[in-house]
Amino acid sequence: MIQDFADWLVYGLFGLSADTPLGVAVNFFFYDTIKILILLFFISVLMGIINAYFPIERLRNYLVTHKMYGLQYVLASIFGAITPFCSCSSIPLFIGFVKGGIPLGVTFAFLITSPLVNEVAVAMFLGSFGLKVTLIYVISGILLGVIGGFVLGRMHLSPYLSDWVKQIQASSSAQAGEWEKDHTTFIKRLPVIVRDAWKIVSGVLIYILIGIGIGAFMHGFVPEGFFEQYMSKDNWFAVPLSVILAVPMYANAAGIVPVIEVFVAKGIPMGTAIAFMMAVVGLSLPEATLLKKVMTWRLIAIFFGTVAFFIILSGYLFNFVL
Repeated sequence: MIQDFADWLVYGLFGLSADTPLGVAVNFFFYDTIKILILLFFISVLMGIINAYFPIERLRNYLVTHKMYGLQYVLASIFGAITPFCSCSSIPLFIGFVKGGIPLGVTFAFLITSPLVNEVAVAMFLGSFGLKVTLIYVISGILLGVIGGFVLGRMHLSPYLSDWVKQIQASSSAQAGEWEKDHTTFIKRLPVIVRDAWKIVSGVLIYILIGIGIGAFMHGFVPEGFFEQYMSKDNWFAVPLSVILAVPMYANAAGIVPVIEVFVAKGIPMGTAIAFMMAVVGLSLPEATLLKKVMTWRLIAIFFGTVAFFIILSGYLFNFVL
């Protein structure tokens, strides 16, 4: 429905052509902006309701005080794999986790895996590359989230969250405590939950518009052939270079799989192509712009650097195995 509205608005009302880079970019901008704003609002309302009746602080305390031997990272990563979100779409849920005080390492495990693995991309991989490559892609995406989340969790990065999200955490916990003490009914809680959800949406709106604007430009105007000349199997540095070149791009896993198929058909090693795909969907300038409302630039750099390092390692490993 959102895509139909974006098509009507851009190609019908505005009169732009779907065959031009400008038409593609503007369509992408409106579609993703509307989608992410709706996602952010409803996820914020849902997390508000959950926090009102089952304060996520309890879950946070449980995760902190009980030894789960890494199972929490596995569960968060698997949850990320089954949610059909791109990197920017997964951020609303990430904000909800951070708002509730879920440990950052666990939250990062979700954020890393969510854009990398989804059922549509798995089906496309299966049809294009077969079972072996598909299994390697899925397992590596989940492991990347588990290991990345564990490593980032060990760095104790909470001080590098933004003041905005720290204030939301404090007010959310205080509000939930008051409601529980006074036995406030759901009908009385709902207007406050909706108001707080709208505050979150309005607080990140400018970052959403800037981030998706960057993604729309890259989506519409950067030619695919630009990257292929730097990713040949003759270049030993092709894997790290493919990751660096992928960061300005923005697409979901399903959207980039056909591009990867073309890369492989043109002789680009499978590991290099998968590393490029993972960097496109898991690390992007639009994602960094959206995360700026939640994190300091230092934390964003640590997150991107850690994930990029593991993507590069997996790319070399894939080239060796495949």
